[in-house]
Amino acid sequence: MSINWFPGHMHKARKEIKKVMSQVDVVIEVMDARIPFSSTNPLVPSLRGDKPVIKILNKADLADPEQTKAWQEHFEQEQNVRSMALTATDKFKPAALIQLCKKLAAKTGDRPANAMIMGIPNVGKSTIINALAGKRIAKVGNEPAVTKRQQKIRLEQGLDLCDTPGILWPKLEPASCGYRLAATGAVKDTAMEYESVAMFTLDYLREAYADALQSRYKLAELTGDDLALLEAVGSKRGCLRAGGVIDHYQAATIVLQDLRSGKLGRITLETPAMMEAELEQLRAEIVAKQAAKEAEEAAKQPDRSKPDSKDDAESRS
Repeated sequence: MSINWFPGHMHKARKEIKKVMSQVDVVIEVMDARIPFSSTNPLVPSLRGDKPVIKILNKADLADPEQTKAWQEHFEQEQNVRSMALTATDKFKPAALIQLCKKLAAKTGDRPANAMIMGIPNVGKSTIINALAGKRIAKVGNEPAVTKRQQKIRLEQGLDLCDTPGILWPKLEPASCGYRLAATGAVKDTAMEYESVAMFTLDYLREAYADALQSRYKLAELTGDDLALLEAVGSKRGCLRAGGVIDHYQAATIVLQDLRSGKLGRITLETPAMMEAELEQLRAEIVAKQAAKEAEEAAKQPDRSKPDSKDDAESRS
């Protein structure tokens, strides 16, 4: 299942960003450390061009530290890219981020350096802005797409910060990215079926974090399909309807809330190697679909190598 969640203000935001990008010296892109690839907006490279970018892996306290390090190394292989892992819910010291912005920005003379902060919804962008400003500037909320307009913030440290509304790509592909975004709460819970998201999450946890899964829900084994695993969690947590039937929605809610709050432990839902494999598969599928489409169109074309009728045959003779 893929999702399309692209409110009108996001389309407007993309146009506004493109309009002011020429004035920007450095881009700050905020992403969720648990899903660094899925929470990276693919529009950012095309919008920023060759401008330097700092990729912030936020909510690092919820992510697997080894995988966070692997993602930082992966991102910094790209030219003009630096990365920082932080937890914006703690009162982190913004001085290091400000100094890195000024270092990466081109010489600006007497004027402050201009930084643009970008990110998909609900990755903690507003919390970082407030920390940089030293006061409450941006509205903070757990619901996606809280910021809906562009604003410029003058910082005292010789840096101007341009905030942008949280933007998502129009279509989320590979489809697995949509599931990961839904699992962490980056898209509205109504955008995908809760149960499907929970089962996708449980399937990954079974493979990558089996011990954490068994420990949290007191499961002796992780056998059966994804639905059976969801029902096992529901049974352990008393998610029962009349007649002893498992309430799948309630069980799914418990799994996703535990993931988002960190009660399942420090978990990263994707690795660089995983995403390379998924992208390769997506490319292969696109090529196959294109080939099938071309073959279908070719089959609809009349075969000019054979006479279509007696008149055609006579005319060719």
